[in-house]
Amino acid sequence: MNLTYTSTRGHGETVTASQAILKGLADDGGLFVPTSLPKLEVSVEKLAGMSYQEVAYEVMKLFLTDFTEEELKRCIANAYDSKFDTEVIAPLVQADGAYFLELFHGNTIAFKDMALSILPHLMTTAAKKNHVDNEIVILTATSGDTGKAAMAGFADVPGTRIIVFYPKDGVSPVQEKQMVTQKGDNTFVVGIKGNFDDAQTGVKKMFNDQKLAKELDGAGFQFSSANSINIGRLVPQIVYYVYAYATLVKNEQIKNGELINITVPTGNFGNILAAYYAKLIGLPIDKLICASNTNKVLFDFFTTGTYDKKREFTVTSSPSMDILISSNLERLIYRIAGNDAEKNAAMMQALSGEGEYTITEEMKAGLTDFYGNYADEKETAEAIKNLYENTGYVIDTHTAVAASVYKKYVADTKDAKPTVIASTASPYKFARSVMTAIDKKYDALDEFELVDELVKLSNTPEPEAVKEIRTAPVRHNNICAVDAMEATVKQWLGIQ
Repeated sequence: MNLTYTSTRGHGETVTASQAILKGLADDGGLFVPTSLPKLEVSVEKLAGMSYQEVAYEVMKLFLTDFTEEELKRCIANAYDSKFDTEVIAPLVQADGAYFLELFHGNTIAFKDMALSILPHLMTTAAKKNHVDNEIVILTATSGDTGKAAMAGFADVPGTRIIVFYPKDGVSPVQEKQMVTQKGDNTFVVGIKGNFDDAQTGVKKMFNDQKLAKELDGAGFQFSSANSINIGRLVPQIVYYVYAYATLVKNEQIKNGELINITVPTGNFGNILAAYYAKLIGLPIDKLICASNTNKVLFDFFTTGTYDKKREFTVTSSPSMDILISSNLERLIYRIAGNDAEKNAAMMQALSGEGEYTITEEMKAGLTDFYGNYADEKETAEAIKNLYENTGYVIDTHTAVAASVYKKYVADTKDAKPTVIASTASPYKFARSVMTAIDKKYDALDEFELVDELVKLSNTPEPEAVKEIRTAPVRHNNICAVDAMEATVKQWLGIQ
């Protein structure tokens, strides 16, 4: 079956998977969604005997139907290789009554590596398939992790350039050091004087600017995205939930067909949407537990049916979730609106204009797969401390938000189903927040002294990603105002 993609806002044409990956965002500002959802074609018993790479092929071939078997397997082999520090790619660790799915074993120690290791290969393959002559300019906003993972993936890839905007004072020291030391002549990093939502809005504005698109085309460039709005990011994320379920069956921790719950810490809604898609293609998932931090816009949405971005933006210890505009939620809104692009577009327009929208009672009925809650800063720190003291297992702040919310879910529902918690970043990426949660005495140490203590405490080796930035020189020290983002892009590309 040839699967095609259409825009959530309904005015764009139907495109192939490779075209959707190249474009990133639809011409009407909407997000690409599959026109129909496939079903898993192989049994869980077979999946349980497969490597991560083999599972990836079985899942991704369902969504990327215009890629040949050879093309897709080559992309997968190039992505999931020695860049990861474990052959299993995404290990499951049992601790405190849940299964932590470690998604941080790639070369930037965050879950974004799981998709951004393969996206450059998918994109360059897609460019060849569609006879694209322009240089592809990856334009990305990051709340901390996407930027580094995208740059690591695209660095020195022929025919591409990558520009990353991040909130100058809204990421951890390790996150910022990882970005500003990035090698590659085709990479460009800019700190903006604003928050992630400002960066994301500025990037979307450039994507939707037809005049700018013509200027770029005239100069031999075209934009694409490495954010989770790109379907080429979302599809690889479905893989690890399928792999996790198969692993549980393989290890005899669940029976084949047994329902599990999945808990995901999320800000932009992409990672939990991938879990939802895994359920829709046939994985036995019951509840999708959506964990928010103090910026609890998603919790409030699931509670009230109103999405309201008009609130104070809080910088927290889980900065990758410090988001008030959850871009990927649009794909869910489109689905629960009965794939009604007009209804979805009206809500997105209301969000852009009035800062909020409210779904109908009928649409609310489509949210029964989800449970939403949040953890504040105190609860996040307590989750880290308690898990370490009870089990010796150390988690980062984002995973701690999920662990805290999972406990609340069990208390609220008494549901004791086996649960996978998406562990989205290494504790080494947020060493200060993690170590001071365990004991306040660590706050007196500098960033790399904290790393040394974390090695001893967790009994895990220091990741290569952290070793590298200890001595790496700063290569990017660009800062701009929000309203200067477009001018900054044009200046770097040499477009006057």
